[in-house]
Amino acid sequence: MLSSCDSIRIFRHSAPYINAHRGKTFVLMFGGEALEHANFANIIHDIALLNSLGVRLVLVHGARPQIDQRVALRGKPLRFSQGIRITDKETIESVKDAAGSVRAQVEALLTMGLANSPMHGSQIRVCSGNLVVAMPMGVRDGVDFELTGLVRRVDVDGINDHLNDGSIVLLGPVGYSSTGEVFNLAHEQVATQAAIALKADKLVIFSESDGLMNADGGLIRNLDRHLLQGLLTNSADDHQGHSLLSAVAESLDAGISRCHYISYHQDGALLQELFTRDGAGTLISQTYYEQLRQASIEDVGGILKLIKPLEEKGILVKRSRELLESEIEQFTVIERDGTIIACAALYPYPDQDMGELACVATHPDYRGSNRGERLMQAVIEQGRRAGLRAIFVLTTVTGHWFREQGFIPADVEALPDGKKQLYNFQRNSRVLILTL
Repeated sequence: MLSSCDSIRIFRHSAPYINAHRGKTFVLMFGGEALEHANFANIIHDIALLNSLGVRLVLVHGARPQIDQRVALRGKPLRFSQGIRITDKETIESVKDAAGSVRAQVEALLTMGLANSPMHGSQIRVCSGNLVVAMPMGVRDGVDFELTGLVRRVDVDGINDHLNDGSIVLLGPVGYSSTGEVFNLAHEQVATQAAIALKADKLVIFSESDGLMNADGGLIRNLDRHLLQGLLTNSADDHQGHSLLSAVAESLDAGISRCHYISYHQDGALLQELFTRDGAGTLISQTYYEQLRQASIEDVGGILKLIKPLEEKGILVKRSRELLESEIEQFTVIERDGTIIACAALYPYPDQDMGELACVATHPDYRGSNRGERLMQAVIEQGRRAGLRAIFVLTTVTGHWFREQGFIPADVEALPDGKKQLYNFQRNSRVLILTL
């Protein structure tokens, strides 16, 4: 259980994120499975908190398990082709029934205001309606999907009117046509098209897993569009997983700068993801022309060109080409159109479970766009994978920036023995440490 001091510290550290998110538009997407989970009431509380902090929220819910239940109750078979539900006139009644029931459930939870609950005192308006215009999916590979549809248009003005009034907008897996028909839609597509049309600042996806996983089953905390493609290709046999990854990819390609992939099982995952440095799930960022990767021997010239001006100013310790070539495996770089625009190195001291962050540099033309933070997160993940308990940095000029990233000032005595012996007292670098 957190002490009062820990709670205050966490609250203080969340302040920059509160300021950054206020007035921004977030689209939150969750399937029908999330609504049936015991933790969904906590997710609603966190959504209400976001609303009270001035975040403009569009919620998009699915209803697949609820539709399946109602189709079964009607004694009808579940019909799918290519992983997509075939919606005939009888099935659409189950769709409307399920979508309406789920919508009512969400609206009721957002209205709850018991004195002993986190919702006490909240006055939340939830708006929905004919905000999604649909069209039929038609015939694919000889299969008529009947009343299964696609998003034709999202009523951006209507949604923004509700958001500007401080309301939460709730969208479901149904859309309406100009001919008065109701279509069954994939909630992933509704969320994606809503985020793109609204030019949302974030798309947040609630999923079964804690986030996106690597081949070893470990959580991937940060991912860019380039690396996402590999996961997307490998997920082809998992229709639901592929649909979620496709939603992320399409959103990033259309200009949504950040997507978040979190678990609906984990209590507080939404708040942890949005208001802490480490997050709770996977952050997927938009990097069309940039790639964050481990450096190779071909990058030596680019790194030397990047760090030379900083070495001349005394900000960085000088490194020869020979030294850099021998240490290149310690470096992580950001490459843009073939040019190294940022770099950082991590030198491990495994005997004391520590590592040194060094040679952190960003090209002057590309500062101020969170590249340093992305590089920092990559190095932190590298340190964690190596089993390090802390990372330290020696700096003469940029100590304030490292403190903003969570580093704490320390004495020279806190350094590993090997580094302590090499410390240059004439240079008098500040020591800062980040506990992993």
